[in-house]
Amino acid sequence: METKLSVNVNKIATLRNARGGDVPNVVQVALDCERFGADGITVHPRPDERHITTQDVYDLSKAVTTEFNIEGYPDERYMKLIADTKPAQATLVPDPPHVLTSNAGWDTKTNEALLTDLAQQFKEQGVRYSIFVDTDLQNIEYAAKSGVDRIELYTGPFADNYKNDPASAVKDYVTAANRAVELGLELNAGHDLNLDNLRFFKEQIPDLLEVSIGHALVADALYFGLENTIQMYKRLLK
Repeated sequence: METKLSVNVNKIATLRNARGGDVPNVVQVALDCERFGADGITVHPRPDERHITTQDVYDLSKAVTTEFNIEGYPDERYMKLIADTKPAQATLVPDPPHVLTSNAGWDTKTNEALLTDLAQQFKEQGVRYSIFVDTDLQNIEYAAKSGVDRIELYTGPFADNYKNDPASAVKDYVTAANRAVELGLELNAGHDLNLDNLRFFKEQIPDLLEVSIGHALVADALYFGLENTIQMYKRLLK
């Protein structure tokens, strides 16, 4: 099974915002990513708009023809964006506003009531519902109880440990993925996956449906070019 590649364009917006104006143009880059082979576009519009802005979300929702995935914490602003744009997928992260990047999964037992209520809202809107989780089996089991469609495995620890011991680094992810599939959950993954570790992760998690990659892919594109880089990542996912 070929795993889909969703390109996170947050860093394109970061580059634009560093200078002001509209260069690079986030919508045009997203369309080019699709043209170059991306299966989807991901954004994470944080409240301080330090990269993707609210307007970017609306503009992209009108332009993206592959799967549009909006990440974020389910506050009032985020839920309005989902209701207005109805993306293919809403991916919930437990981030408070000040964090630099998503670096932890949901405590799904503690937040079961919230996550269950959101499941009904997303179902009514026709939006696929995914949440960011670690490899703790209890978190995966309560994710299933809450009615989510997918989990996105937080792969930061895997990436940190991959160079030292790949087999050990991926072990808990294999166990978590198998348990998720047993419970009827679909699988995504993301965070610090790159050209060095992606093929190995994919080979160990055969049921992986989608990866979301932004920072590493954009950094690689500085050397290899965007079109070539997207194709390099796609080849690793076949």
